Amino acid sequence: MTDERPQRFPAFRRFWAMTVKEFIQMTRDRLTMGMMIMLPIMQLLLFGFAINTTPHHLPTGVMLSESTDVSRAILASLENTDFFDITGIVTSEADMDRLLESGEVLFVVEIPPDFERDLRRGQSPSLLVAADATDPVASSSALGALSGVVSTALSGLHGIAIAEPQQPAFNIIQHRRYNPAGKSTLNIVPGLLGTILTMTLLIFTALAVTREIERGTMENLLAMPIRPIEIMMGKIMPYVFVGAFQAALIITSGLFIFDVPILGDPWSLALLTLLFVVTNLSIGYTFSTIARNQLQAVQMSMMFFLPSILLSGFMFPFDGMPRWARYLGEILPLTHYLRIVRAIMLKGANITVLGFDSAMLAAIALVAIAIAVSRFNKTLD
Repeated sequence: MTDERPQRFPAFRRFWAMTVKEFIQMTRDRLTMGMMIMLPIMQLLLFGFAINTTPHHLPTGVMLSESTDVSRAILASLENTDFFDITGIVTSEADMDRLLESGEVLFVVEIPPDFERDLRRGQSPSLLVAADATDPVASSSALGALSGVVSTALSGLHGIAIAEPQQPAFNIIQHRRYNPAGKSTLNIVPGLLGTILTMTLLIFTALAVTREIERGTMENLLAMPIRPIEIMMGKIMPYVFVGAFQAALIITSGLFIFDVPILGDPWSLALLTLLFVVTNLSIGYTFSTIARNQLQAVQMSMMFFLPSILLSGFMFPFDGMPRWARYLGEILPLTHYLRIVRAIMLKGANITVLGFDSAMLAAIALVAIAIAVSRFNKTLD
């Protein structure tokens, strides 16, 4: 005898059955579950520990023309503060320009000749500071702390008054290199070039293989008399032209709309941009060989893109992050490309000055291509 009693709340039972079914399907997709768990943890760790809107330990150079009690006291005070890390001491303006252009330092504090003599005479001498203003956020906060650091250094010296009511004991003259007006667009627009290329090219190529699998056309590719590396290069090449078009569009818009100059060699910029495009395409292609569907491919791209924008120096000063975060940032292609594009466009640097970042970008590209080819071979097997 069958139970023909009407069920209570039939709509809720159907809804609950569908909910349970969806939970079961979601837990079976281990890759998606892993990303759902890791993404908020990664965001929490990065925003909580790596991001610092008031950067410290910024690389700083000192230009000395003579060694005196005052210069040694200022140097010791700079070394003891957590705002500055002394990474170079130079004696000429040419060396100072080289340090700033290559990005080895963000500041150079110049202690001019006769600074101590004029200080002891109460003539309010000037301390000169050349700052790399391509990142206005990093330079502004540190420059604001410099006066207190120097005053602390001089307070322990005999014969120097630093608190006269009529006039200060010394002045600080700032030279904002490469961005005298402190315009944020000069920092943001070159950064957007790398960020937009990373986001779009990763997603484009991350869908390359998974799209073929979902459409059922992978068998047609496998039946063709073509090697895996040729398949990979053929699928990537159209997006190389897309990346080149995007880069040209952004650079041209920055030049004519936002007045962002190109002071360096445009051919060096084009060559290294092409290398950056190939690197991102290779990484995206690797994701497409790991993911089982297009959704997973997009999720993996976002997992890579998030730390790229946070740890590369695009949103926050790179040198202000903790050391472990900087180590992670060094393996991201966007980190090196941002240094390259800002140096060429704003500083007029050439490719020889950017040797380290160019070599790192090339190394990441080679590793990404090798992994992509290896993964694609395993996919075919």
